[in-house]
Amino acid sequence: MPGNRVPARPLITGLPRGTSDDHGGPHVVALGGGHGLYASLSAFRLITENLTAVVTVADDGGSSGRIRSELGGLPPGDLRMALAALCDDDEWGRTWRDVIQHRFTSEGPLNGHAVGNLLIEALWQLLHDHVDGLDWMAKLLGAQGRVLPMSSVPLTIEGDVAGLDPADPESLSLVRGQSELAVTAGDVQRLRLDPPGPPARRETLDSVESADLINLGPGSWYTSVMPHLLVPELAARIIESPAVKCLTMNLTAAPGETDGLSVRGHLEALERHAAGLCLDYVLVDPGTVDDDDAARAARELFGAELVVRPIAGRTRTQHDTLRLAAAYRDICYDANVLTEESW
Repeated sequence: MPGNRVPARPLITGLPRGTSDDHGGPHVVALGGGHGLYASLSAFRLITENLTAVVTVADDGGSSGRIRSELGGLPPGDLRMALAALCDDDEWGRTWRDVIQHRFTSEGPLNGHAVGNLLIEALWQLLHDHVDGLDWMAKLLGAQGRVLPMSSVPLTIEGDVAGLDPADPESLSLVRGQSELAVTAGDVQRLRLDPPGPPARRETLDSVESADLINLGPGSWYTSVMPHLLVPELAARIIESPAVKCLTMNLTAAPGETDGLSVRGHLEALERHAAGLCLDYVLVDPGTVDDDDAARAARELFGAELVVRPIAGRTRTQHDTLRLAAAYRDICYDANVLTEESW
């Protein structure tokens, strides 16, 4: 088999939980943002052609933050990353992936801007619709799948954080903005979105309704993973969906944001913001767990099975695409989302 495919059992037939077919595989909806979503999409695209990324739209730093501040509208960076992950592994796909990921280096205002961010913003201004613009970008790239925004309006994440005041460690401080919250040294107690109760795109809700499998994570816990569950319409569709639901855990705690937080701690934080959410699987690398508490937490908080698989790369800072794809394959087989057929 080609070197970029999972060298294991064929993954062919989707069962009728959603709209999958015998040719494209099950309909998978992956939620997240940034490098974590890039990892899950890169793995899922090896086992299905029916793939939708639902991407957070709260970025306020770097190139995205500058574009958002100057032009308004959704920040394009995490959406660009998802599109890059869906590029095919041929000359066209690799070339356009590198183009949209390229950042200018200069002494002027273009310094640090990603080419893809500017292309996406240009399409939005021409077409006056975020989803239409993203669909056209996907056509240009030959992307395998679709990229949709979590909400139809730009969002700001804010959190109540304990431990930032040395004189009163129990007091709560307001930390506002994704870039600030992602590096906070305190203990995040509660998240909110501004504006509250933001709307979700119809296309995004439809993708969740037709999903065979919904995956959340990996990624920055408070700023990429959990915000999807703070959009009321989207959270309701996820909770009500009969699809198989999987949570992919990070390999290590993020410095600042989740430093020192155990697997149970991550799950408890998620449960506080997702009343009624049930999961089928929580996927972790063996280097993340050292006792049975993670399995108990997954079962007690979400009714989920803890799946322990070697999914880390050699440096243990990033997920290995083939290993992660193999773990997702096994979950799909176990949940009867896929069946094994002869070639």
